[in-house]
Amino acid sequence: MGDPSRSPSPRSPHGSPPTLSTLTLLLLLCGHAHSQCKILRCNAEYVSSTLSLRGGGSPGAPRRAGAGRGGGPGSGGLCRALRSYALCTRRTARTCRGDLAFHSAVHGIEDLMIQHNCSRQGPTAPPPPRGPALPGAGPDPCDYEGRFSRLHGRSPGFLHCASFGDPHVRSFHHHFHTCRVQGAWPLLDNDFLFVQATSSPVASGANATTTRKLTVIFKNMQECIDQKVYQAEVDNLPAAFEDGSINGGDRPGGSSLSIKTANPGSHVEIRAAYIGTTIVIRQTAGQLSFSIKVAEDVARAFSAEQDLQLCVGGCPPSQRLSRSERNRRGAITLDTARQLCKEGLPVEDAYFQSCVFDVSISGDPNFTTAAQAALEDARAFLPDLEKLHLFPSDAGTPLSPATFPGPLLSGLFVLWLCIQ
Repeated sequence: MGDPSRSPSPRSPHGSPPTLSTLTLLLLLCGHAHSQCKILRCNAEYVSSTLSLRGGGSPGAPRRAGAGRGGGPGSGGLCRALRSYALCTRRTARTCRGDLAFHSAVHGIEDLMIQHNCSRQGPTAPPPPRGPALPGAGPDPCDYEGRFSRLHGRSPGFLHCASFGDPHVRSFHHHFHTCRVQGAWPLLDNDFLFVQATSSPVASGANATTTRKLTVIFKNMQECIDQKVYQAEVDNLPAAFEDGSINGGDRPGGSSLSIKTANPGSHVEIRAAYIGTTIVIRQTAGQLSFSIKVAEDVARAFSAEQDLQLCVGGCPPSQRLSRSERNRRGAITLDTARQLCKEGLPVEDAYFQSCVFDVSISGDPNFTTAAQAALEDARAFLPDLEKLHLFPSDAGTPLSPATFPGPLLSGLFVLWLCIQ
């Protein structure tokens, strides 16, 4: 909101304070303005103004050396189009706070202007002629990957997190912890998504716990989805959201959120295309596993107040089982547990070590499937995983950088911006 000291308070012609009806009207108008984000119009105008430039390549693709610079940096048609695009986003900024499509466009413009050596000051593109909209001219605001690729000229980066077994948490940032967390703990808590795991001891008095309940909230997003809640408990993995639906609702982008199950009662997959996210929830050996692939920009869209997230920081130090605790004798010997785990996990990496701990402590060979499934999900989400060697982190020691495939984005995706 603007600085009240710089805006005169509305008053009646006679200088009396504004009436309640006047204030109510102003609030209604403000609410209406906030809902009128015009980013789709900006997107469409940018695409229209660059159609004539596509003979030599996509506007988001790298140019030949010296191409488009004309009489100096930023004098080409693409730079004019980008300056117009930037101007359009500035004009609609106040009504687009919290809109993922808007913030993705702002950062995409910045990247392209740097890539093509465009100055911020200079001529802009003429307004596009009015006429029927071109089919598919504007990026779909509920297709995160497609929109990102158009704006940045490359595919988005993704992060992976998993929680399974005791639970063992593989965080976004190279940590692999075995945790004693008991009760409800947030795995994720950002501007678009909230995931909470509820754990209880595997046996009375035991340090080891397992996840018995998972709650996932997909937060309301203007043009894409209504808020949706998914809740799973041991022996109850529904193939629908709490309201009985299997998509994001009746909004234009409702199909960008979907839920399906390949194995009813033990495996559910939720795809949220509007935020570049896929979640897999499984039940094995009387516990729930969670695995997620999420766009980097989305994973980082949280405030300082949302700092407790196991997927971001791993388990708090006080909740991590030490190496000595992990090596204590369990219900069966470590050698027996190793033999059972070796059948499905031949490489002695973090997933193998997690399996050994779970089987040893619980005495249940079925826990081998939890680690195997977590590894399968990680391979599906991160195709380069088979080339990596993952080893458990001890007391917060980060994994080798090689275990975190893909380059990180050069800058943070700043969301929920209050532009004055």
